[in-house]
Amino acid sequence: QVQLVESGGGLVQAGGSLRLSCAASGRTFSNYHMGWFRQAPGKEREFVAVIAWSGSTTSYADSVKGRFTISRDNAKNTEYLQMNSLKPEDTAVYYCAADRLFGTLKPGKAAYWGKGTLVNVSS
Repeated sequence: QVQLVESGGGLVQAGGSLRLSCAASGRTFSNYHMGWFRQAPGKEREFVAVIAWSGSTTSYADSVKGRFTISRDNAKNTEYLQMNSLKPEDTAVYYCAADRLFGTLKPGKAAYWGKGTLVNVSS
């Protein structure tokens, strides 16, 4: 089992920045690819970004490309999502996810999920 706990969400004005963190425990963190997903009110959960176990490969949704940066620190068992130039449409609950298969993680079928952290961007 892998336990994931997100933090760093909050209320921010449009144009501002936030950094989300996801702390992992339970298994060897560096064995897992990691990702971020989000779910806005009344909408389905959607892919935001993923990062390979080594950090060498990343992928982003078009809606966040150039504004968000995913990273990880395997020594700290932590994944991050730096969010800049935030827009009201970025408002959502953000979820951390982990899986040993990169191809399973990106479509949102990860084996492990956190409980989420709320990001609220005001206009």
